Amino acid sequence: MRINRTILLSAAVVAAMATGMVTGGSSGALISPPVAMAQNLGERVVSGAVLTEDSTPVIGATVFLKNQKTKAIRSYTSTEMGHYYFAQVNMAEDYDLWAEKGGKKSAVKTVSTWDSRKAFISDLKLK
Repeated sequence: MRINRTILLSAAVVAAMATGMVTGGSSGALISPPVAMAQNLGERVVSGAVLTEDSTPVIGATVFLKNQKTKAIRSYTSTEMGHYYFAQVNMAEDYDLWAEKGGKKSAVKTVSTWDSRKAFISDLKLK
């Protein structure tokens, strides 16, 4: 039994469109596979300043960045203007961020995978 190539090809295109492998344009021509949604992959920078309750910069405070999954902790000592900076922070992981100095501690902030910013900037106030 001989099968018509046009019918066979049409059936293959319909099957591919039904499974999402290809899409049809307004002219019915094959365009391309569906595009995957963008993911929060890559790296970001986490930075900001450590401040007192009255917004004075705190020199020498220890800022902690803790990976919620692995529990690995990175630290940074704030500069003379109270600034801190973490480079190469994985955007596919969640982190806790806080500062401490002299028995005072800031609130813990979350650097989330849901936040797509490449630069996460947050001031931390010691209480």
